[in-house]
Amino acid sequence: MEKKNLNRNMADLKKVRMTGGLLGLKYTSVLNNVIPYQWKALNDEIDEGDMEPSHAIENFRIAAGLSRGEFHGMVFQDSDLAKWLEAVAYQLAVTPDDNLKKRADEVIDIIALAQQPDGYLNTYYTVKEPDKRWTNLRECHELYCAGHMLEAAVAYYRATGERKLLDVMIRFVNLIDTLFGPGEGKKRGYPGHQEIELALMRLYAITNDRKHLDLAKYFIDERGKRPSYFEKEWEDRGRINHWSVFAKWDDAYNQAHLPVREQKAAVGHAVRAVYMYCAMTDVAMETNDDPLKEACRGLWENVTNRQMYITGGIGSSGYQEAFTFDYDMPNDRAYNETCASIGLIFWAQRMFLMDGESRYIDVLEQALYNGVLSGMSQDGTRFFYVNPLEVKPESCLRRHDKEHVKPVRQKWFACACCPPNLARLLASLGQYMYFQAGDGPGINLYGDSSSRFEIRGREITLEQKTNYPWEGSVGIQVKGAAETPFALRMRIPGWCREWNVLVNGKACETTRERGYVILDRIWQEGDRVELSFAMPVRVMYSATKLQENAGRGALVMGPVVYCLEEADNGKDLSSLILKRETPFDVEFRKDLLDGVNRIRAQGLRESSPSETIYTDRAPGTEPAELIFIPYYAWNNRAEGEMLVWVRV
Repeated sequence: MEKKNLNRNMADLKKVRMTGGLLGLKYTSVLNNVIPYQWKALNDEIDEGDMEPSHAIENFRIAAGLSRGEFHGMVFQDSDLAKWLEAVAYQLAVTPDDNLKKRADEVIDIIALAQQPDGYLNTYYTVKEPDKRWTNLRECHELYCAGHMLEAAVAYYRATGERKLLDVMIRFVNLIDTLFGPGEGKKRGYPGHQEIELALMRLYAITNDRKHLDLAKYFIDERGKRPSYFEKEWEDRGRINHWSVFAKWDDAYNQAHLPVREQKAAVGHAVRAVYMYCAMTDVAMETNDDPLKEACRGLWENVTNRQMYITGGIGSSGYQEAFTFDYDMPNDRAYNETCASIGLIFWAQRMFLMDGESRYIDVLEQALYNGVLSGMSQDGTRFFYVNPLEVKPESCLRRHDKEHVKPVRQKWFACACCPPNLARLLASLGQYMYFQAGDGPGINLYGDSSSRFEIRGREITLEQKTNYPWEGSVGIQVKGAAETPFALRMRIPGWCREWNVLVNGKACETTRERGYVILDRIWQEGDRVELSFAMPVRVMYSATKLQENAGRGALVMGPVVYCLEEADNGKDLSSLILKRETPFDVEFRKDLLDGVNRIRAQGLRESSPSETIYTDRAPGTEPAELIFIPYYAWNNRAEGEMLVWVRV
């Protein structure tokens, strides 16, 4: 039996190789397309007149004294470069590239030059408002930017062993530690946008310096106490706001309305929330804080069972980019920021490491294949910030309440947090696919790949061959074993109702716990495991409280959510009706959207008897073939309508 305290660790990214399949394709695209494109964007080298300039690298050059000019961009513009550097670090960890490393090192040199004598590092305040440091934590992202650059520094150190950026950030963290905390003369503040907390935990993991843990814990524990630090700070600066809209928003916007252990439901800005939940989980695991663990579990239940779209999207409201209330999930006005689904993946991984249950990886997989992959075009040069489940291009252009919804992916954004966030997640996919539990390896995500593990003094390699998620058959070969006993854990996805496992072509004894099938045996060189999942097309339905989906269903096959697109079905997708008992024709089309399953089903097209808005004559219907493609792949062929929830 698996013990409650069985140690679990993410895979060592350096030991994982993505060798093919859908995830491998996206991973390779980051190296070949996404990182080079984003480098050009950060340097304002993409000559397209309607594209928002970044100026992020130029801001650092100005702060370093290498250029002259004014700061340009959002107050958190530094974070775009930090996330790009983190993505580069993950690529270098797996695929050494001298030219890419040289480029990254040159940027790190500029960052080091931009650091102020006391350790401070933030181009907005260095260039634009040097006398206003730490006066507006609620709105101005100093600690957020510090957190992202710290994550980049840790990743770069792990990838290359080089300390330059890490030492820069440790100096900055040391400054922050002297300024914030419960000690005499320190500010009792905390971030307006959570991020540094989880970054500090990553720093603690490589330094084992207790003060980094203590500072992260302080930011978690202090949040939500009364009187409100943000209110006091606002009064101290003469009731001046960086953004006027903040004058209307209360502390629930950034989850400072209650101490974190008392928070029962997700509220406010979705990305801030899930980044905070990541840090709460990290601190809870490291300090064995049971009340904090329970708060994380309660928030997880609320988010995933009451406020999450079928695509793994979260944060339904364009106003405040926020959670609203249970079951409030409109499809055509959905916000579902790409960054929010990415943050949900970060949190799901931590919840798995804490509790060891596969249900967390089920959500991770759901968000990855749907809410995250939808945020980037096939070629990696166009991006969705917002990921709705229903789009009519005309309404996006003409309705104020849908102006946040774009009918086509964008080249870049004034607030460009999502593109580099996508890059760093996809570049690090390997560490989410595998894990080690005690003295045995485990598989969480399926795709063509391999991973090496140190087990009982031997290097064991697992190699996966599969066409997942388009098929449910996975072949796993064990290499390096010679009379080596260990337990191999393989996740059985929560959507799977029937599965089978063979070892060397024969049935074998297994156990199943916490959503994992466990093969505990003495392994030999070349042993082969065949794991197969029944993967029928399923029609999913919403709870009746989710009124927007009444009378509608969504097609899901394996972890992939499907949609109707105008390119296949013509206009007026809402006039299509799926027959309840229709058979589904599934065909893998290598020539379609880089290779996807296409689903065909029989249905009806409803038509009004006249163009008059209202009539007492019932609509007519005629047979129609409905063609579904994966939701993440929509808008890669042409602008047009899209629909996930179809009338049944």
